[in-house]
Formats: sequence, structure tokens, C-alpha cells
Amino acid sequence: MNKVAVFRKEHFNAAHRLHNNDWDNEQNERVFGKCNNANYHGHNYELIVQIIGVPNPDTGYVIDLKVLSDLIKAEVLDKFDHRNLNLDTEEFRTLNPTAENIAIVIYNLLRAKIDDTLILKIRLYETERNFVEYPCE
Repeated sequence: MNKVAVFRKEHFNAAHRLHNNDWDNEQNERVFGKCNNANYHGHNYELIVQIIGVPNPDTGYVIDLKVLSDLIKAEVLDKFDHRNLNLDTEEFRTLNPTAENIAIVIYNLLRAKIDDTLILKIRLYETERNFVEYPCE
């Protein structure tokens, strides 16, 4: 089997605040520092979606990248771009919007729409130097 990895890179801008409602302000500030700013802060996120599979013998595609692009737009960009993740999204009303949690949420949103025979991986850059991958098996 000749598996191939294909990638789609997108970006979105979003604000968030890292905060645990079960902790007092002092503990939140100690753990999350500037990321606990009560007035929120933002990032220019870079998202890389990786799909791994065997190319279809009829098309030569692992997945049609236009279809993947449209899916990312509908499931991720339209929901999160230029939003306050804590206030404007259902996904993060009660889930701390760390880069780790954002990557897991994006994975789950896309996984539900992508053929189960294809492997899906998410890489999310919060800054040029800080990024996460999910899953990491």
C-alpha cells in the first residue's frame, strides 16, 4: 500500500483567555500569567491539516484538497476566525481554550466529516515557536 500524506494550511485569528473557574484569581494568574488577562488576548493561529491515505486509483487523490479546504472553512474558520473563543463559541464556553484543547476540538470537528479510512492529524501553531499536534501517537 502506497500511503501518501497531503496537507492543507490555513490561518485564523482569535482571542482567548486561559482561566480555570475553579481557581481563585491568584492561582489563575500564577499558572496562566499574561494569558489570564481579564480583557483577553489574541493569536494569529496557523493550522495545518494532514490527511494520510492511499490515493484513489480513479482520481489519484488521497482527498480532493478543494473539498478539504471547504470543510476546514465550514467547520473551523467560519466558527473561530475573528472570534473570542471563550465568549463567541459553544466549543469553548466551558473548555479552557489552550492550544492543546483547540487542536483536539478541531480534530473532532473534522474527524466527523472525513472518511474513516483516512488518517487525520492536526498541527496548530499559536506562535511561530509554540505549536501542538494531535493526535501524537
